Amino acid sequence: MSGDRHFLDTNVLVYSFDLLDRRKADIAERLVTRALTSGLGVISYQVVQEFVNVGLKQFANPMTVAEVERYFFRVLLPLMKISSSAPLFLQALQLQSSSKLAWYDSLIIASALEGSCKVLYSEDLQHGQHFGDLVIENPFR
Repeated sequence: MSGDRHFLDTNVLVYSFDLLDRRKADIAERLVTRALTSGLGVISYQVVQEFVNVGLKQFANPMTVAEVERYFFRVLLPLMKISSSAPLFLQALQLQSSSKLAWYDSLIIASALEGSCKVLYSEDLQHGQHFGDLVIENPFR
């Protein structure tokens, strides 16, 4: 699946900064680097919002605004291919209803589907679960 579009959930970006779990950080860094260099990586506006919130408030050493700005232009903006929209919102509502997902999870899955991704890398969703052609993969298993 290395030649397919793939979606990175917020936890992948967050783990790339993890100072305590080097294994997860290495995996996350490889995924982010591959997403950027291949041009096949996708994130959504939601992922950007969630990452910025965590980076500014919840990291052991919170990021400064300048650090977030640099990361935004270097990593987040090049990957951000899915913006909020009414069709995305409606698809997420349908997914939430049909799959009994949490709202933000359904929005992430809808974004990955809108981005024509084959893989959604996430620690927060059920590994191996399919949504059409999209498969959930927990890279930290």
